[in-house]
Amino acid sequence: KKMGKRYAFLVDTSLCIGCNACENACKNFYQQEAAVHWRKVYYMQEKELPQPQRVGVSLACNHCDDPACLKACPAGAYKKDDNGLVRHDNDRCIGCKLCTMACPYNVPCYDKDLGKVTKCEMCADRLAKGEEPICVASCPMGAIRVIDLNDPESAQYAETLPGLPPRELTKPATRFVLPLTQKQDWRAE
Repeated sequence: KKMGKRYAFLVDTSLCIGCNACENACKNFYQQEAAVHWRKVYYMQEKELPQPQRVGVSLACNHCDDPACLKACPAGAYKKDDNGLVRHDNDRCIGCKLCTMACPYNVPCYDKDLGKVTKCEMCADRLAKGEEPICVASCPMGAIRVIDLNDPESAQYAETLPGLPPRELTKPATRFVLPLTQKQDWRAE
């Protein structure tokens, strides 16, 4: 039996310029209220880098293999698809925010206008049509891509970055290309 795709975001920290185009495109595309950010651009702390530099990291839902949001939800509003995506069903969501407290990455966002939680689904509808997620399509540097974790090529990417929660908590699918000056290997064992 042929394995299907297992989607994950690849964030190339050597290319990200911190322009926030990805964050703004997502916000505009989904018409999110002010406090909702499905994708956020962060900066790595200089103390975690071998030399001073500004390194942008664009993060959204990590579509974890062991999602804390799914386990915390009393309404069954989350499901993990065979293709790796963690999906959220707004109709089932009761707005209790337990998922927002459980996620170590602060991904699920409470939308006060809806009275419910929402989150990145990697533009599943766009992926299904063969289109890139809006954040990927909007990045002028090509710093975000979608990769297939079932592709052996994906093993070359780092599984975490300094400053992120321990991988063991939720087994996030997001992979990283490290900053160009970084010589250490940050791959999780």
